[in-house]
Amino acid sequence: MAAYTKKEQIYEGKAKKLFRTEDPDKTIIEYKDSFTAFNGEKRAEMSGKGRLNNLISSEIFGFLAKRGVPLHFIERIDELSQLAVMVKILPLEVVVRNITTGSLCKRLGVGEGIKLPRPLIEFYYKDDALGDPLVTEDHALLFGWATEDDLSSMKRITLRVNDILKALFEPLGIVLVDFKLEFGKNSAGELLLADEISPDTCRFWDASTGDRLDKDRFRKDLGDVLGAYEEIWRRLSGRNKELS
Repeated sequence: MAAYTKKEQIYEGKAKKLFRTEDPDKTIIEYKDSFTAFNGEKRAEMSGKGRLNNLISSEIFGFLAKRGVPLHFIERIDELSQLAVMVKILPLEVVVRNITTGSLCKRLGVGEGIKLPRPLIEFYYKDDALGDPLVTEDHALLFGWATEDDLSSMKRITLRVNDILKALFEPLGIVLVDFKLEFGKNSAGELLLADEISPDTCRFWDASTGDRLDKDRFRKDLGDVLGAYEEIWRRLSGRNKELS
């Protein structure tokens, strides 16, 4: 893989910065130490958080790539950065839920911890000012946020990712409760899984204790947030990779 140089910054979000490279179709993604919750209303900085999310997300993306999932991720460059395909992000977040918790319980009045008979997929419109509202597929189609083919592909890839990640984490004693995915299109118009997959975007519960090993520790002031992220990385990096 040819070396790429970080050029001018083209985007800064809550958790990452994007930079141009010599190739207009490649970008360098740099992870930040920022924590945000409740659409940015709660914020904090924790040294080492960006490193952990980069390591974890790179490991998971590499695992998915070996199983044929179309990704923007190319390779991890260093402890804070990744090389990725430049994509235009669709304004939809795809959430898949295996167990009830969080906003689902609040919205529907159902109890926490119910194992669903099959994965539940939800779409949310990406707009912090609106609180990333839940939307239907018709909303996405009628307002031009995605095509029917996009939605079909996003659901198919999301369910595939869910199966792969459950198989990855179950032997590590980790329950994949739910997670959020984002998708983008490259310059050829191909749909690719993008953004990140980390404790920022997933809910992980310890299979034995039920302890939260994700950003809920920050949201709910449970303490030892980085310790939870470190534990995810310890288990991921220490697994038997001959079976991976």
